[in-house]
Order: sequence, then structure tokens, then C-alpha cells
Amino acid sequence: MGEPVGIDELLEQVRSGFERIDARTAYEAYEAGDALLVDIRYAALRDRDGLIPGALVVERNELEWRLDPLGSHRVPEADSHALRVVVLCNEGYASSLAAASLHQLGLHRATDLVGGFQAWRAAGLPVLLPANREPDQKPDQVG
Repeated sequence: MGEPVGIDELLEQVRSGFERIDARTAYEAYEAGDALLVDIRYAALRDRDGLIPGALVVERNELEWRLDPLGSHRVPEADSHALRVVVLCNEGYASSLAAASLHQLGLHRATDLVGGFQAWRAAGLPVLLPANREPDQKPDQVG
């Protein structure tokens, strides 16, 4: 083992191993049937901000088990190491580490969404709002 690194350096290292994509590119790949969007945000964030229609929700601690094409606990969509997976978290940090982990499983097309869910929403892309919120409310207006 080498010298310890801080999280900023670790993020830089893992991100150098794949090309991250922006929200519009992720949306277009999903719409074209060329990408599986995987939302790893925790439940409180999904409840607060909503969901991306069609995204597969997988808790971060289950990600590798659900997306390993060789695994016995995989989701049906995870049927090939050639699967293009776009991981998204809230702001695009944890998703980078998750995508790097998927690369270690042989999912060489795995990547993450720059800016995460917040960038998706800011780009005006589709979001299913939580049932307890009116469509015109902003997240910080929810009590």
C-alpha cells in the first residue's frame, strides 16, 4: 500500500478511469436505450426531491450485488458486462466512487453523472415529484 490519499485526490484518481457525462447526455443515452440510469441516492433525498422516471433505484450498499452480471442477486437489467450504466447520486461525488467500483467488476462502460440529480433537475429534465409536494414548490420550501 502506498501513502494515504485524501478524498479529493481519490476522486481525481477514480475519475481519470472513465469519462463522466452531463445530464443531457445521460438523458439522451437513456432515451435511445443505450444506458441504464441507476439512482443511488438515499431514501430521504428521493423522498425530498423526487425520482427520475425510468431510473433504477439501488441503495449504494447493494449496488455491486445488483449490477454484477455474474452475481446471483443481480437485477434483470444487469445481463452483460457491456451494459452502459450511468450512476447518479445527489451531487456527483459518491457516484464517481460507485462507478469506479463497477469498473472493478468488469462493467467497463460504467460512468457517473456530473452534478448528480441536482444537475439533472437544473437541466429541466423529467422528475417525478414526491406525492407530498406541489409541482411548483422548490425543495427548500418543503416543510
